Amino acid sequence: MITEVCKRDGRIISFNPEKITLAIYKAAQQVAKKEGKAADYRLSEELMNHVVTLLEERYEGRIPTVEEIQDAVVKVLVEHGHAKTSEQYILYRAERSRIRDSKSRLMNAIQEITFNDAEKADIKRENANIDGNTAMGTMLQYGSTVSKEFCKNKVIKPSHAAAHDEGEIHIHDMDFLNMGTLTCCQIDLIKLFKGGFSTGHGFLREPNDISSYAALAAIAIQSNQNDQHGGQSIPYFDYGLAEGVRKTFKKMYTSHLMKAIKLFKDLKDEQVEIIKEVILISENNTHCRLAMTMDDSYKKAEKELLMKVFHIDAEMADKIQDFAFREAYQETNRKSYQAMEAFIHNLNTMHSRAGAQVPFSSVNFGTDTSPEGRMVTENLLLALEAGLGNGETPIFPILIFKVKEGVNLNPGDPNYDLFKLACRVSAKRLFPNFSFLDAPFNAQYYVEGKPETEATYMGCRTRVLGNVCGENIVSGRGNVSFTSINLPRLGIKHGMVFSDSTDLSGFYAELDEKIDLVIEQLLERMAVQGSKRVKNFPFLMGQHVWHGAEDLGWEDTLEEVIKQGTLTIGFIGLAECLVALTGRHHGESDESQELGLEIIGHMRKRMDEASEKYGLNFSLIATPAEGLAGRFTAIDRKKYGSIAGITDKEYYTNSFHVPVYYKINAFDKIKKEAPYHELTNAGHITYIELDGDPSQNLEAFECIIHAMKDAGIGYGSINHPVDRDPVCGFTGVIDGDVCPSCGRKETEKGVGFERIRRITGYLVGTVDRFNDAKKAEVYDRVKHM
Repeated sequence: MITEVCKRDGRIISFNPEKITLAIYKAAQQVAKKEGKAADYRLSEELMNHVVTLLEERYEGRIPTVEEIQDAVVKVLVEHGHAKTSEQYILYRAERSRIRDSKSRLMNAIQEITFNDAEKADIKRENANIDGNTAMGTMLQYGSTVSKEFCKNKVIKPSHAAAHDEGEIHIHDMDFLNMGTLTCCQIDLIKLFKGGFSTGHGFLREPNDISSYAALAAIAIQSNQNDQHGGQSIPYFDYGLAEGVRKTFKKMYTSHLMKAIKLFKDLKDEQVEIIKEVILISENNTHCRLAMTMDDSYKKAEKELLMKVFHIDAEMADKIQDFAFREAYQETNRKSYQAMEAFIHNLNTMHSRAGAQVPFSSVNFGTDTSPEGRMVTENLLLALEAGLGNGETPIFPILIFKVKEGVNLNPGDPNYDLFKLACRVSAKRLFPNFSFLDAPFNAQYYVEGKPETEATYMGCRTRVLGNVCGENIVSGRGNVSFTSINLPRLGIKHGMVFSDSTDLSGFYAELDEKIDLVIEQLLERMAVQGSKRVKNFPFLMGQHVWHGAEDLGWEDTLEEVIKQGTLTIGFIGLAECLVALTGRHHGESDESQELGLEIIGHMRKRMDEASEKYGLNFSLIATPAEGLAGRFTAIDRKKYGSIAGITDKEYYTNSFHVPVYYKINAFDKIKKEAPYHELTNAGHITYIELDGDPSQNLEAFECIIHAMKDAGIGYGSINHPVDRDPVCGFTGVIDGDVCPSCGRKETEKGVGFERIRRITGYLVGTVDRFNDAKKAEVYDRVKHM
């Protein structure tokens, strides 16, 4: 008699034949349902008896395992003519196994999160801007882990979950999938601030000075971050805050005009009333006064009124006007700097997502040539250059200076001085990054005088501009979701690793299969997102931040408006893929470069075809690979072993980049990577690594930016060491373990040096916060001389 069963975990439990009966009956029900019949429970009991008899014959004298019992059930079903029921039972068995595996993964992950320090647990360093050791950071990891398993088991198709788990694809931010959040958004501050807005905890009136504009800009980013799983970008920050400078100057000018008049003349009651007319003229002339050009018609009208009312001569009127302007300009400039300083401090301290991290924020600027816009840009850069308290380099916001010929690129351009300042600040603080509006794929959308048509980038590299569903604008739009494909895996399977020759036809056939799978998965996710309602995203949709949300009611679903965003496929490890296919990556071989462009061009073509077929904004991104850098590699190394040039490191190369360990001239790297920018319309970035302190050679720094522009780069940045001694506050390059300012050794006083480095477009305060794969990649980086 069979009386006991051995479970998968080794536990011995009592044998219950009824469980076999129930499992057979459930499988039979599935078959009967398809045939329009009813399942027979008595027949299931008879089949169970046959299974028990078989078990007693096979396992007399020992305890069978769960797997052995299940094998016996399949055998009995087939031998007794119930092949269809057997098939359903096998599917049921596989599903139960998948659920058990999921529970096991979940418990193991939670155990690691709970009991391991972030230094030893890679899972707690997936996001370098979350401190996994804090209580709220740990809670976020719990929620993320549980949500991912729920989505894989209950929300997405099993084929999509399997492809993700097996490392064929990576569904980004899967933990937010069931919540229906969109990835990111580009916030139009001009639209948001008009008339004021609500954060859900109170209504904020329209701001009336630059301090309020800057404070509400930070609040807008924080509020929108709580409705999305990605980052927040302000596409034209200088234009958006220029009105705040203008309002501030109005108040300052009229205030100082009154002071000046009082200094020179005793006022009568009727003269005080007439001053209002003077102030009105002054307000109408604000733009010209701030530009220091003082339009003759307004200045003359104001001057004549001053002379008439107060019985003063022209010279005195000029002095009054000049005094009011000079004092107002200086005070407005001071207030603007303080506002930008507060904006940066706020975004490095205010929390989102249950308090576990600061908002992922990006700010684009540099093309507003008005005096107000220029004042915003200049003071934003100066505030960044000054840094946080004790000279600390700010992590957020990611500043992105928009480069445009005729606006700021060359001597004589109205904002050229601001471009020079941007280079100086970036050479010290690593920001700003630089975007290039003259790149052909950006220039095609550019309309002079319309900042909403200027190409905008998120800090991580995401770009949202072209639109098959509406206007080609950046404001109020963002990425809906994206999923990446493991290119090295395809290269290994179809290249020369395990074969004498490369099978390119097989490579492209399987690449197309993966693309088809991801398109299906993105549409599936979009259906979940579209089913959500405005009330689910009270700020993003309720305050009409997202383009088109103003036409929706509180209970309306989002199917139509989210079409304004992008559905994106990404890729990682082009370099390793090419090594597998040709033996060399694109940095060292023109033949490989040609094939690399062909592969990425094929992916872009498939996205364009999908856009036309579905009427949606399918696009291709050069995947930012913070958490993914090591995941694919670990899976492939386990599957295929260590392969030289492919799986022998802890990471795959980021997107289309030339490998970080390959020695190459800076300008050659730019030329190699530039053609991929045009193909990756959903986002891209090119990095150059410099050694030492580039602030000592700003001409070389500027030269590299010009080279990026000339090569057709869309978005680029220059990396260099930014180290800091938190004890004395020194910021610069610290070679070795001794501070060049105070002479302190790093091991003294129990406080190590901070090594600020860039990761996927943004910075992290210390390399120790990186996951193991990105840490290894940072250590492998060579300098591009």
